[in-house]
Amino acid sequence: MTNIPNQQLEQDGSTSMKTKAIQTPYDYYLLMQQLEEHGKDVYGPTFHIEDIDRPVVIKLLAYFLRDQPVATAEGIDLHKGILLTGKIGCGKTSLINLMRSLSTESYRPHMVSCRGISFEFGKIGYDVISRYSCNAFFPYTSVPRIHCFDDLGLEQTVNYWGNNCNVMGEILLSRYDLLISHKMLTHVTTNLNSQELEDTYGNRLRSRMKAMFNLIPFNPATTDKRR
Repeated sequence: MTNIPNQQLEQDGSTSMKTKAIQTPYDYYLLMQQLEEHGKDVYGPTFHIEDIDRPVVIKLLAYFLRDQPVATAEGIDLHKGILLTGKIGCGKTSLINLMRSLSTESYRPHMVSCRGISFEFGKIGYDVISRYSCNAFFPYTSVPRIHCFDDLGLEQTVNYWGNNCNVMGEILLSRYDLLISHKMLTHVTTNLNSQELEDTYGNRLRSRMKAMFNLIPFNPATTDKRR
């Protein structure tokens, strides 16, 4: 167990620490370097964690490492999922993918494209909602699977036998109920802001999102990593 001073974490881009020293078994400075190296292996030599994005990365590291002291200092509730927001190309999906390698199996999120789910609904119908909600458990156990729904809001409204369904809205509402009953965690990446989420999925879901998610926004000034 080590004490990580405020100043060291602030060098990694976090300015939200409230305590002078936080006990943690992890060296966040080293973790940031290792994460960047892993990113280069996965996404190519140009991968780089920019200073402006480091506050987001520290929050994600604390969450996926289940590092309670740092998570608490960063305002992260480990009993909720992650709602990672930011403009197109800021690196939301890449970071969640990299964080998967830090997670234990039971907390390792399964990445699912919201656009892909809408196509699944067009093929097989309402069973898709069950697949990602009430049937989303490890086989022969009551341990829920954690899903990360990627690019929420980019999916198309698909017609199935004459019926239109807001598939992702129904999945998230079901997973909210399962959070209450089975502690099922859910992660989401999206380009939408809170008003756009409400316009797309309704006030009923938006109000539940506060209970489901830690909101982690990228700085609006972050760069497009795809250029």
